[in-house]
Order: sequence, then structure tokens, then C-alpha cells
Amino acid sequence: MSFIWKVVTENAPHHVDQNEIVGVVRNLFGDQYADIERLLKVFGNGQIEGRYFAAPLEWFEKERGLEEKNRLYVEEAVRMGSRAVTRCLEGAGVDKSEIDAFFFVSSSGLATPTVDARIMNELGMPPHIKRIPLWGLGCAGGASGLSRAHDFCKAYPDAKVIVLCLELCSLTFQRGDLSKSNLIGTSLFADGAACVLITGSNVRPPHGGFHIRNTQSTLMPQSEDVMGWDVKDEGLHVVFSRDIPKIIEEWLKPNVEGFLEGLGKASEDISHFIAHPGGKKVLRAYEKSLGFSKDKTDISRNVLARNGNMSSPTVLYVLKDFIEKGALAGEEGLLTALGPGFSSEMLWLEWGDGSR
Repeated sequence: MSFIWKVVTENAPHHVDQNEIVGVVRNLFGDQYADIERLLKVFGNGQIEGRYFAAPLEWFEKERGLEEKNRLYVEEAVRMGSRAVTRCLEGAGVDKSEIDAFFFVSSSGLATPTVDARIMNELGMPPHIKRIPLWGLGCAGGASGLSRAHDFCKAYPDAKVIVLCLELCSLTFQRGDLSKSNLIGTSLFADGAACVLITGSNVRPPHGGFHIRNTQSTLMPQSEDVMGWDVKDEGLHVVFSRDIPKIIEEWLKPNVEGFLEGLGKASEDISHFIAHPGGKKVLRAYEKSLGFSKDKTDISRNVLARNGNMSSPTVLYVLKDFIEKGALAGEEGLLTALGPGFSSEMLWLEWGDGSR
């Protein structure tokens, strides 16, 4: 068992209304699509109201190469990540000298040394912190980061661990890509960061909250083409299969049922459903697959509306809203996210002091 002490989110600096984005996309692609107005409906149908970007909207009107995009990724990731880590530790009342491990999760930019090392230098963190950067997990990264931190805390029950998920998905926008996948990604993707403090079973938080009871990772065989990036000279090109909602409907339910059965649980034990909102169709697929009513995905839907799909940190935005909403001792929940591979990560969370 491990405890979730604190969840902090950090928005990118530039907020943009979805209607403003539609105008820019119309200007950029209007001459290249005969049916641009029909295609632009995807921006309204996605139920996203606004998003946060690492750069102002006019920055995206010019063609940018991988070097320029990645330079901005590193600069902004260090700035946003440093703020998120600082605010998380201050909010939890934990000093940076107490941190044993630093999990950094991202898939939207490249850096060696990785961004976590740069943040440690920026904040003057102790040099002996164990660094565990995780790349390529995409939308599943937030849940995966929590799971791997939980594994670490099982091995080291006195540990205090931070998980920082940070994505600048907007910087993967491809000015010259006329594929439908690029248009859908442009309608969905956004930037954001979230930092979580997790501790082992011997370090109980001074207040009640969620603790992680168990986790499950699942990889669907031979599914590499469902979701991910194609790496080309211009940068990262999004890969989206049109079959993602159908795959979720058919694959998720037996996956969830198997996880719950191993815990001695059933779907009716899920008081809270903390799901990564990959998009409107993804949330509908969750509901259809698991037999949930819309109220089970309300918080995920609200995060999607306010922030769009930020890839890995998005589920942590949902988790933060659940924690702030409050719960009753003994209530339980399933946190889940789906990502490239095609893969799923699930965590069983319980609310209380972990004594039962």
C-alpha cells in the first residue's frame, strides 16, 4: 500500500478558447481542404471549451522544425515542472531533502539529460535522489507513473516519492500535415503538468485521503498502430486509429473485470471512476463498456472541457478534482488510463487512513 499525499496541477502559460483555434486552423488549412467547414466541426463536437498552450496561438501559424519545437519543450518543461514540484512539496509540508525518488513522465519532447535532472538543478534538490524518467507511455503515463511509484514504495515503505507528468502536446502540431489524425490531434491536444507526492506504508499522511491498494498493467498484443507518434524530420506526427472507441468497448470490460476479480471486487464496488478523458468518444466508450451512467464520468468530462487532452497529466487533473470534491471513509475507486501499445494502466484506490 502507498499513500497519495498531494496532487498539484500546473497549466501552460497561454489560455486559448476553442473558437479561436478554429479560426487559426481555417486560415491555415482552408485552401487545402475542399470540405474544410465540415472537417472543422470536430472542434465543436469534442466538447472542449478551451485549452492551455506553451506558446501563443500565432506561434503555430509558422512552420517550425523539430529543433525549434524541442528547444521550447525543454525550456517550458523545466519552468512548469519546477513550479509544479515546488508547489506540491510546499502544499504537503515536505522538504525537498526528504524526497527519495523522482519519477518523470513525458512523451512529447526529448532531452538528455532528462528534464527531471534539469529541474533538480534548478531547485537545488539533493543529488542522491533516484531518478526514474519514463518516456513513450503517452496518455497512459499518468496512471503508469503512479503505479511505478507505488511499486517503489512497496519495496521502500519509508520512501517519499514525487511523480511529475508533463506534456507539451501542442508543440507536436504539424503545419504541413493534411492527415485526419493531425486535424483530430489539433482539436484535442493541449499542454499541462501535474505533480503527485506518494509515500510508503510507513509514512501516513496527517489527513485522510486516497491510498493505492493494487495496480494492473496490460499490453494488447500486436497493437502498435493504434496510437502513438511517427517520428519524422519535422518532429512527432500523431497516430490515431479510428477504431479506438470500438477497441475500448470490446477490450476494456474483460480487462477491468479480471483486475477486480483478483481484488475480490466487482463493478458495483466502484464508487469513483477516475478516468483519463482522451476525448468525448473515449468517455462514451468507457460508459458503454462498463455500463456506467454519465455521472460516473462527469469530472473527467469537465477536465476535458476546461483543459483538453494533455496526455499523461490529464488523469491527474481528474484525480485532483476528485480529492478536492471529497469522499467518505471506506469509499473505493478505479483510476485508469489508456495509451500507446495499445495498453491500459489501472489502480485500485481506497479512501481513508489505510487501517482497514
